[in-house]
Amino acid sequence: MIRIMVIAAALALPLLAQAQTTYRCTGTDGKKYYGSTIPMQCGGQPVEQLNSQGRVMRRIDPEGDEKAKADKEAAEAKKREEELATREDTRRSRALLATYTSERDIEDARSRALADNQKAVEEVQTKIDALKKKRAGYDKELEFYKGKEAPQRLTSDITNTEIDLKAQETLMAAKKKEVAAINARYDEDKKRYQDLTKGTKK
Repeated sequence: MIRIMVIAAALALPLLAQAQTTYRCTGTDGKKYYGSTIPMQCGGQPVEQLNSQGRVMRRIDPEGDEKAKADKEAAEAKKREEELATREDTRRSRALLATYTSERDIEDARSRALADNQKAVEEVQTKIDALKKKRAGYDKELEFYKGKEAPQRLTSDITNTEIDLKAQETLMAAKKKEVAAINARYDEDKKRYQDLTKGTKK
C-alpha cells in the first residue's frame, strides 16, 4: 500500500510542478505581469517561465525567435542560390568543352565574331554616309526657298532623314562598344578552358 502511495506521489510531482509554473513579463507599459499562462499583456514581449521556487526555467523571446527564423530562411535562400550558381557554372563548363577542342578554336571564334562586328560597322557607316549625302541634298534644295516657306514634303524629308541618321549613329556607337564585350567574353572562355584543361595537356 505504501509503495503504491509513493509511486502515485512521484507521478503527481511533475503535474504539480507544471501547475505551479508561472509566466512573467514586463509589458509595454513598464509593469510586470504574472500568470499560470502567458498574460495577454506579454504579447510580443520577452517572457520568463518560472518554477514553483520562482527561478527562471527558460526565456521566451518572440523577437529572438523571429530573428532566428529569418536567419534560417536567409541561410536556406543563400544555399539555394549557391546551388543554382554551381549548377549553372557546371553547365557552362560542359558547354564550353563541347564547343571548343583547343585554345586555337577560341581564338578563331573570337576572330569570326570581331570580323562580323566590323562588317556590321561598315554597313552602318555606309548608311550614315548615304543619309548625310541625302541631307546635304535637302539642304541645297532648302537654299532655293531661302526667305520663302519650304514645301511640307521637303521639311518632312529633312525631319525623317535626321531621325534615321540619329538611329544609325546610335547603332554605330553600340557596335563599337561590342568590340570590348566580344573580347571580354572570349577572354573569359579562354581562361575557363585553361582552368578546365589544366593538367590534361602533355
